[in-house]
Amino acid sequence: MELVITEIKNRVGYVVLNRPEKRNALSPQLVGELTAAIQHLLHDDAVKVIVLKSADKPFCAGADLAYLQEIRHFSREENLADSRRLRDLFDLIHRGNKVFISQVEGPALAGGCGLATLCDFCYATPEATFGYTESKIGFVPALVAVYLQYRIAGHHMRELLLTGKVIAAEEAHALGLVNKVVSDDHIAQEVSAFAEQLCETTSGGSVSYIKQLLRKIPGMPMDEALEYAASLNAEARGSADCIKGIDSFLNKEKIKW
Repeated sequence: MELVITEIKNRVGYVVLNRPEKRNALSPQLVGELTAAIQHLLHDDAVKVIVLKSADKPFCAGADLAYLQEIRHFSREENLADSRRLRDLFDLIHRGNKVFISQVEGPALAGGCGLATLCDFCYATPEATFGYTESKIGFVPALVAVYLQYRIAGHHMRELLLTGKVIAAEEAHALGLVNKVVSDDHIAQEVSAFAEQLCETTSGGSVSYIKQLLRKIPGMPMDEALEYAASLNAEARGSADCIKGIDSFLNKEKIKW
């Protein structure tokens, strides 16, 4: 890979966007490499948590300007295929059975903002900025909107998508887009410590079931949601992780995940 660096340390997989000269703009090559890297880590049993970060301060500036010149001449079918490739990348994160953390230390804009805020947790420095800026150039943040409804209240989502405004990390934190704002000097250490803590204290099987639950129940009628939850609960009780957890609890042993 040329535009993405991957590293595994203490059961944490790091995916590093490494296109600093273009502010990590989402070219087809970068989207493809990110997809391949994440797929690989999702299938690696040695990895429990995945961190998305950038090699330089800008997290991701959105669509690549040179590529925008090309798509002006695309057919509808070509544009649909291109949109589906980005959808597949986003869906890997949304549906992935491991915890995703984004580490944002600079601008995260348009598709880059979607990439950052799709993660289960988003850590940011005070200098980081967030914005779904597609409406500024005649685009539609269509894919982002589908996922954003799970993260923040509808009236906040409307404001961000319709105005395309860029907000600071503290405001993003207040809205629920960012979990924690951390100083530039400490963010790498804090993200790594949090990721490693999750590896040690949470069951990978439980995480997978919980992420499945959180995807399925929004919008379900109450009775249907409860029946689905009961079914998932019954399935989880028979899992290896649950049996291990019960045995450790009953034997008063510290659970080692």
